[in-house]
Amino acid sequence: MELVERDWILYIAAFACSFGISLLATPFAKRWGLKLNAVTYPRERDMHKQPMSRLGGVAIILGFMVTAGIMAIFMEYFRSREFVGFAIGALIIATTGIVDDLLGGTLSARVKLVTQLVCALVVVYSGIRIEIVFWPVTAYLQGFSVPFTIFWIIGMTNAVNLIDGLDGLAAGVSAIGAMCLMALCIISGSPLAVVLSATLAGSCLGFLPRNFNPAEVFMGDSGALFLGYVLAVSSIIGVFKGYTLLAVLVVIFAMALPIFDTLFAFTRRVVKGRSLKAWMEPDRGHLHHRLIDMGYSQKQVVVILYGLSSITALIAIVIASQEILAILVTAIFLLVLLMVIFVYRKRTRK
Repeated sequence: MELVERDWILYIAAFACSFGISLLATPFAKRWGLKLNAVTYPRERDMHKQPMSRLGGVAIILGFMVTAGIMAIFMEYFRSREFVGFAIGALIIATTGIVDDLLGGTLSARVKLVTQLVCALVVVYSGIRIEIVFWPVTAYLQGFSVPFTIFWIIGMTNAVNLIDGLDGLAAGVSAIGAMCLMALCIISGSPLAVVLSATLAGSCLGFLPRNFNPAEVFMGDSGALFLGYVLAVSSIIGVFKGYTLLAVLVVIFAMALPIFDTLFAFTRRVVKGRSLKAWMEPDRGHLHHRLIDMGYSQKQVVVILYGLSSITALIAIVIASQEILAILVTAIFLLVLLMVIFVYRKRTRK
């Protein structure tokens, strides 16, 4: 009982520590970005109208990495080969993002992809892999464990980067996803993943006050790539190792917005025959841009997408609980909600 209580205190401490560090570091990251000319200038698809510092992701990285280092002193779970592999990959992806931000986002798409592949390989060979147990094809599926893991890490890393198109969107959605993962990891019994996801949620929320519309600073590639990487690896450590094939469904719901938005984006670009560089860059076809074009304001779109992310996160937690009554009640709630939205939109059009 004492061990459980101690872990809960450390979970809360990890969240609070990363939140405080990120909150305090964000204005400094903003100034560094302006001094070093790590600035985003308005483009045709962008929503901001003036140059913005794009080095805010440094605050998120600092909040997370410093807190993880402190937690390593108190929790034996951090003194493992898996965490070392995770930390090395995190430093590589963070460095890549920072360099790209300092270069004004001109780093080659191929260079970023190769770097992500290196990070994924480091993670895989540290022992972190997606393990899907589904009789009678378990042995067959395990043969794809390494490519599944690499694809998941690279995919999620770019997914968060692609939804970073409105003030506060990527940070808020990542915070919701991290808190959902924290709950799922508590259910699956993975203390390391709980701390990682709690720390990430704190870092995102500490950065959000200066990133929400109207934003003072952007997270840039340093923040977006780092968030996607940490979400991907945390989900493998805590969820994919805690469930059977149900884990796939749970994780998809936990991070539904970046996953489906990215799938639609890649499908759209493949059909149009776009280049590799265009595949990895946002355009005006994302869900948040479509909502803007429908007449919603930036704040309204972000709040709508926060709501959608929260609902899918709740569905993930309910499914993971495997309580039939809870699943049934959630299904009824969603059905009623869809009916209300349908009626509301119909009346609004009239």
